[in-house]
Amino acid sequence: MKSSKMIWHVLLVGILLPQTLAHPGFFTSIGQMTDLIHTEKDLVTSLKDYIKAEEAKLEQIKKWAEKLDRLTSTATKDPEGFVGHPVNAFKLMKRLNTEWSELENLVLKDMSDGVKHKSFLTAEDCFELGKVAYTEADYYHTELWMGQALRQLDAGEVATVDKVSVLDYLSYAVYQQGDLDKALLLTKKLLELDPEHQRANGNLKYFEYIMAKEKDANKSASDDQSDQKSTLRKKGIAVDYLPERQKYEMLCRGEGIKMTPRRQKKLFCRYHDGNRNPKFILAPAKQEDEWDKPRIIRFHDIISDAEIEIVKDLAKPRLRRATISNPITGDLETVHYRISKSAWLSGYENPVVSRINMRIQDLTGLDVSTAEELQVANYGVGGQYEPHFDFARKDEPDAFKELGTGNRIATWLFYMSDVSAGGATVFPEVGASVWPKKGTAVFWYNLFASGEGDYSTRHAACPVLVGNKWVSNKWLHERGQEFRRPCTLSELE
Repeated sequence: MKSSKMIWHVLLVGILLPQTLAHPGFFTSIGQMTDLIHTEKDLVTSLKDYIKAEEAKLEQIKKWAEKLDRLTSTATKDPEGFVGHPVNAFKLMKRLNTEWSELENLVLKDMSDGVKHKSFLTAEDCFELGKVAYTEADYYHTELWMGQALRQLDAGEVATVDKVSVLDYLSYAVYQQGDLDKALLLTKKLLELDPEHQRANGNLKYFEYIMAKEKDANKSASDDQSDQKSTLRKKGIAVDYLPERQKYEMLCRGEGIKMTPRRQKKLFCRYHDGNRNPKFILAPAKQEDEWDKPRIIRFHDIISDAEIEIVKDLAKPRLRRATISNPITGDLETVHYRISKSAWLSGYENPVVSRINMRIQDLTGLDVSTAEELQVANYGVGGQYEPHFDFARKDEPDAFKELGTGNRIATWLFYMSDVSAGGATVFPEVGASVWPKKGTAVFWYNLFASGEGDYSTRHAACPVLVGNKWVSNKWLHERGQEFRRPCTLSELE
């Protein structure tokens, strides 16, 4: 727009100038009138330049519109599947929030990458995501995004963001996580590119001061830690010494602990008749052992597609941001570590929900009359629930006081969709990963026979990377199980 205004300004000045000079008597000088011919020639040249500029702009806008037309055509064929791809979802929000308002600059990226599994984040995209994490003081993910942006720039990607800006954020994020060696290395790399960078020079001096001051202490601590890790490795413990967050993310990436052959031999697949329940004698349920301690069992083909659709249809109008119970106040509240929407369904409102509840009771042998309502949860891209316990610990004696049904003795979890990438249920304490499979369900006990909580059942819902995740769960409580509760888990065999 600015260029067109400038052209019109030139034209306007050029047109008005001869008129101001064409006073009576001016035309009598042929020599001076020839100057007007050259002025008009300049005007024609300016006009042609203006036309070329406008045509170039329109051509670029036309190309952008055509690409966007193809993109939206693809997206509207399967909207849920399209936004289920995290890159597509991110770029959609980016276009709506920034790029449409920047059309006049005509600096638009190729928008034709909406094909599933062929979308890529640019270095600028990674940098912007890193800045978002940085503003929230999430230095762990700042490092991941800035590190990716730097790798793409190092690989030769042409971008508006430069390595200096990326390294500036990256070095500080690394420092905030306590890795002074890496922070110092990144700062030096930044100064190689920009020796006069004021903040980097200041950080360099500070990092060197801190490292010199703590050198002896760090060396001693490092030696102790090395000895500890060596001892753990000799005992065959692979990741137990890692912080929970690292174990959680490793498991979400599919890097779980592999069982020894001896432990694997104890895992079986079987038909289960619900302890000779008439409903399952002729058509027993299919069981598979997923893990031994804690014992996690998967039931295959345990909920039909038709039942799933009914449950989803009932839940969709009620979906609200999922909450947790504050262990101190008892109030329900939203938290950053649980990102999903959920709804609650009662058995009396629909025969399908009632039938599902009874199926759980028949297969587990646990009374569902004191269980919580069926909770339906939907996780979109990035949806997750970080490590937590389903049961109330000793420091949370009033967690389920209002229910009056005691603690959560067991958890039943239906998987009502497949997930293209991510979305596993993982148990960081033991290294188990259970991956979603539509139509299946997993079951585990949260309490020992003594009533004490089983801390190995601490689990998490991994972030959904691609796609859409639907689950529903039933939390079964102690009340009603006093005379039915198994002393061991053998009743499920």
